[in-house]
Amino acid sequence: MEMNLHDPNSDYAIGVDIGGTKINAGVVTSQGEVLHTVSLATCAGQVDTADRVQQAIQQLIAEGSMKQPNLRYKGIGVGSAGQVDWEEGSIRSASDILPGYAGTPLRSLLQERFALPTIVDNDVNVLALTEKHLGAGKGVDHFLCLALGTGVGGAIVVNGQLVHGCWGAGGELGHLSVDFNGLPCLCGGIGCLEQYASGTNIARRMLERLARIGSREESLDSRMVFARWRAGDVTATEIMDETIAALGAAMASFIHMFNPALIVIGGGVAEAGEPLLEGIRNEVTRRSMPSMREGVRIELAYHGNWSGMIGAALQIWEYPLVKAASSR
Repeated sequence: MEMNLHDPNSDYAIGVDIGGTKINAGVVTSQGEVLHTVSLATCAGQVDTADRVQQAIQQLIAEGSMKQPNLRYKGIGVGSAGQVDWEEGSIRSASDILPGYAGTPLRSLLQERFALPTIVDNDVNVLALTEKHLGAGKGVDHFLCLALGTGVGGAIVVNGQLVHGCWGAGGELGHLSVDFNGLPCLCGGIGCLEQYASGTNIARRMLERLARIGSREESLDSRMVFARWRAGDVTATEIMDETIAALGAAMASFIHMFNPALIVIGGGVAEAGEPLLEGIRNEVTRRSMPSMREGVRIELAYHGNWSGMIGAALQIWEYPLVKAASSR
């Protein structure tokens, strides 16, 4: 392990984005510029996720030092799938996508290994930092992020600060119920937004609807549903109408709860683009108080493969109370 990697005045930090299929690590400046990146397959279920993260960081440091021999870092910022105990920097809960990951004391492991101050947060919270500094949230003090992907994640920014809640799970917007008699959710809830608006569940509902009308399609993903929707397919239109209604109902509730200036939508489902946004805006108009919806923007997220990694690194400048790196 290289020694003396830490410089508290450095304009460089290491950002790490941990997903179910890929780990992206990069050297990022305080302005969100990316100097160098490394991507590794997560190999979930085959390799310990924390070991794989350390491998990615080690490779990044080694390659970075070849480009810039005296490179030093202000710290390591991590955005991770799962629920994160923000103060401890540990993984409190994780789905079966990352088996054995729950309970990992990730911050402690990384600080001990690399002797750099480390912050660990949920992956959608760090995406909100990318929005705050580089995207639609720039200069906006009150906004929400919704990430519509395999699941539905959320983040809340109030007075320019992320809302973490008592241990770090504030902003689980995907588990707001939009139908109290609705579909059961894996979280234990009923009618959660995630059951209607995640890419996984859009595809699942489409397959179930097709099976009911006699179609024997074996597999389908959300992008195929969007393509059929744009082409005027009746079944895809029914599914997307339900998805838009669920999103509109949820966002109207968010507007009434948080009085935001902006709601940012990201993730794979956002690739449905302007027709999705237009439908959501119409539903929000129909479902929310005129005085509260006035002026609220609903926009697509900052687009880029490195958004999560950049936001992860930006934590190092965002939060001044970073505990000192463990001595080795």
